[in-house]
Amino acid sequence: MYRNSFRRAVMCVASLALAAAPVAAQGGLTSTKQGKGGTVVKGAAGTEGSVGDNGLEHCDKPMAAMAVVEPQSEYMMALGRYNLSSPVSLIRMMIQQSNCFIVVERGQGLRNMQQERDLASGGQMRSNSNIGGGQMVAADFIMTPAVVFSEGNAGGIGGAIGAFGGRKAGILGGGLKFKEAQTSMLVSDARSGVQVAAAEGSTKKADLRLGGGLFGGGGGASAGGYGNTNEGKIIAASFMDNYNKIVTVVRDDPSLQRNVGTLKQEAAGGGTRKAGAVFNEGDVIGPKIAGIKLLASPADDAKVVATLGRGDEFIVDGDEKNGYVKVQGASASGWVKVSMMSKR
Repeated sequence: MYRNSFRRAVMCVASLALAAAPVAAQGGLTSTKQGKGGTVVKGAAGTEGSVGDNGLEHCDKPMAAMAVVEPQSEYMMALGRYNLSSPVSLIRMMIQQSNCFIVVERGQGLRNMQQERDLASGGQMRSNSNIGGGQMVAADFIMTPAVVFSEGNAGGIGGAIGAFGGRKAGILGGGLKFKEAQTSMLVSDARSGVQVAAAEGSTKKADLRLGGGLFGGGGGASAGGYGNTNEGKIIAASFMDNYNKIVTVVRDDPSLQRNVGTLKQEAAGGGTRKAGAVFNEGDVIGPKIAGIKLLASPADDAKVVATLGRGDEFIVDGDEKNGYVKVQGASASGWVKVSMMSKR
């Protein structure tokens, strides 16, 4: 008699759990509550604008160029437990959608870019491919993201079923959880290495997840994307909250804003500027052949200051302009063609 009563109690509680699922969803238990409002990252971005970027801070023009680095290995291992990959692609799309920074490639794509340059220097590219040095946009800032998330059982219906009905009932109802993601973004100046901005983001979500018994082994979680898993959605929302704070910090401090063009201008610049050697201030360089002209200004018709010998050496003393670089020698200074010089 007592055994039958116990079974009826378990079945009753399980029925209540199943009935609660649609009600909880309609009541907002599965909705994301992020910062001051917003939505998870989605949509697309290009040189003509972006779509699907609700909730993001936006800028009329980029404030600097930004590189995003991969999270440390321990964060990647933690994300892997939820079948989530690196969030860098998500963050980069978010930055481009906002139009607050130019995103520069410093990940796997950079290695492929170097491969193209190696092919060009080896003579494998067709003529006029214009692959070479001096065309890449420098990163003004480097962003390092991190993520910490916690998942605790909120008890309630799930706890009751797990206690009364054993493992099988726990799988069905024990997924009523309160989830929280906390993220951080650290931004450092690429030239000085000084950290110039830091912010944290967070998202909390009550997640009614009924487990493999109803969703075929976890449902969307097996896909591993940030857009189709509950864990991915709250992490994405936290990063959005986080990034919006970074934008505010840089926007409010004019000293952190750099002179960059629009995305369309910077993207087009890589194809219009002629590839050449890359020299930094202080480099020691010399002519590739004898007879190179040292000029008074960066123009083909400028006054000739000196004619250089093959063994002459100069120190780079300024920026490049019109295909020329300013140099200082032992007895003269002026401008020389970048393409006619090499490092010593």
